[in-house]
Amino acid sequence: MLDLGSGTGQVAAALLPALAHVARLDLVDPDAGMLREAAETLAPLLGDCPAGFHRVGAEDFTPPFDGYRADLVTCARAFHWMPRPAVLSMADRVTAPGASMAIMGDGSLWTHPTQWTTELKRLIQSYLGPERRAGTAGAYTEPVRRYEDDLAESAFSDVTEHRFPVRRRWTPAAVVGYLRSTSFARPALFGDLHARFEQEAHLLLEEHGRNEGLIEYAVFTVLLARRPGGDR
Repeated sequence: MLDLGSGTGQVAAALLPALAHVARLDLVDPDAGMLREAAETLAPLLGDCPAGFHRVGAEDFTPPFDGYRADLVTCARAFHWMPRPAVLSMADRVTAPGASMAIMGDGSLWTHPTQWTTELKRLIQSYLGPERRAGTAGAYTEPVRRYEDDLAESAFSDVTEHRFPVRRRWTPAAVVGYLRSTSFARPALFGDLHARFEQEAHLLLEEHGRNEGLIEYAVFTVLLARRPGGDR
């Protein structure tokens, strides 16, 4: 299994218990801090499964040994920020003939239309300005092309879409932890004000948690892509 844009390892942590056998796990992310958190998260789940942590952009991943072939490539929200044709070309080079790619995501708390997420967004904007920030890339821009269009022009052009309704009950601590991993509220954007922001966010979230609760209704979408003619 090869996970791209791994962040803190949440995709791998969710999939490892569900997969019957994983011979090797490789996580790819350019952020060393994220990979350190991923290693800590996954340590109790790996068992005898060897794991590699690669601090590079997804398009620059190179196999860790001769003969390496991934059977499953996963990528969650980070796919938006990647040079997608280059990433898909890399995936074609390092995967087995019958491999699958799973491009997945479920939106963002930034756009989720509830009172508590709206007020949280306003708090972020009070520190960072009205535009949605995008880490070191400036302001967020909507993708010009659909992921399906990128996949259609790649080796993985056989695509099926799967949609799963999700109801989440968040805790204040979980929301704050989530914000640290996002492009629009990562700690570096706040500079010396980050600690103060997190204190205010905790207070806001605790207040809403006591009232109606921190509930999110989302749809988790998975684009499962394969090479044409392969087994399903």
